[in-house]
Amino acid sequence: MGNAVYGLRSAPEVRAMMRQGVSAPTQGVCEGNVQANLAILPKQYAYDFLLFCYRNPKPCPILDVTDPGSPTTRLAKGADLRTDLPKYRVYESGNYVAEVTDISTYWSSDLVAFVIGCSYTFEAALLAGGVPVRHIEQGTVVPMYTSNIQCAPAGVFSGPTVITMRPIPYELVTKAVQITSRYPGVHGAPVHIGDPAHVGVDLNKPEYGGQLSEIRKGETPVFWACGVTPQAVAQKSKIPLMITHAPGHMFITDIRNEHLAAL
Repeated sequence: MGNAVYGLRSAPEVRAMMRQGVSAPTQGVCEGNVQANLAILPKQYAYDFLLFCYRNPKPCPILDVTDPGSPTTRLAKGADLRTDLPKYRVYESGNYVAEVTDISTYWSSDLVAFVIGCSYTFEAALLAGGVPVRHIEQGTVVPMYTSNIQCAPAGVFSGPTVITMRPIPYELVTKAVQITSRYPGVHGAPVHIGDPAHVGVDLNKPEYGGQLSEIRKGETPVFWACGVTPQAVAQKSKIPLMITHAPGHMFITDIRNEHLAAL
């Protein structure tokens, strides 16, 4: 498992590759290391966004918040959040304006970075528990959908929850819920099981990520909250600037998955 572009390198080695401009999805890369979503925004909006994350811990579980102007995080020694992700998205006044591999030219002393948990962490636990993960089997990015589940608003921030979907065999759904419930710092238990229409989703039309080939006989779609939610919120809030990771192109930390598992 993992992206062959990065090979079987350590997290610092992979981040160094990204710093040099190597850009590929991070699904399965540096197995055992926590991967994270990223949201960067001006200091004047940081409290509102912190409150938004506090009120919406399922889609936005915070792992770290940086000091204003600092591109470093305690989650990865020597890492630079301006260069050490494979790809970023830039939103200005709610509009998606660019996808880049380096955000140094956008950086200022006013920016605060939020490092947010990612479901790639619990996928390793699902596989270890014998629960299949279809998008890994197919070598694609997990499909992501803008749901009709509304986030609790905070300050200027409001909007829909983005959710991921994984088809799970009926007999393993309970096990999948139990496993992912142990990881509240990376979205935790599902937000919905079953009929996608109930959460406003057309499985054939993911807004982000990849497209799965099918839901097989004996499977049911299971949905988890997703750290791409800030991108949907950025579009609705229309703040002057928000920089995020590109879906599927995550920040790889030095933290091991087991450190986020609840007993």
